[in-house]
Amino acid sequence: MIVLDTNILIEILKDNQSTIEKVQSFNSPLAISSITVMELFYGALNKAEVKKLERFVALFEIININEAISKQSTTLIKTYAKSHNLDIPDGLIASTALVLNAPLFTYNLKDFRFIDGLELV
Repeated sequence: MIVLDTNILIEILKDNQSTIEKVQSFNSPLAISSITVMELFYGALNKAEVKKLERFVALFEIININEAISKQSTTLIKTYAKSHNLDIPDGLIASTALVLNAPLFTYNLKDFRFIDGLELV
C-alpha cells in the first residue's frame, strides 16, 4: 500500500500528467488519510466542487484516524513540532503511513524527511 499526500491529489485534480503517470506506475493499492479528504473538502470552492471531490476520493481507500494513528501522531508532534515545525495534519498523515508500514508519496519532502522510520516516495 502507498499513502498519497494531499499535494499529490491536488496535482492529479489539476491534470498533472507526470503525477498521474507516477501514481499509475505503483503496483500497490493506493490509500489516503481521512485528513487528506478533509483538506480537499476544506479547499473546495463551491458545492459543485464538493460533489466532484466526493467522486474523486471514492477512488482511494480512505484510512480513518484510529487509536494507533492518534497515538503515533501525538508522539510525532511531541518529537517534531518545535524542532521541525511539524503541524497536526502532516503529523496525522505521516502517522497513517507509519502505522500501515507504507511509504508516503509527497512532493513536500521538507515537511516529512526528518521523521524517523517514514519511507518517502
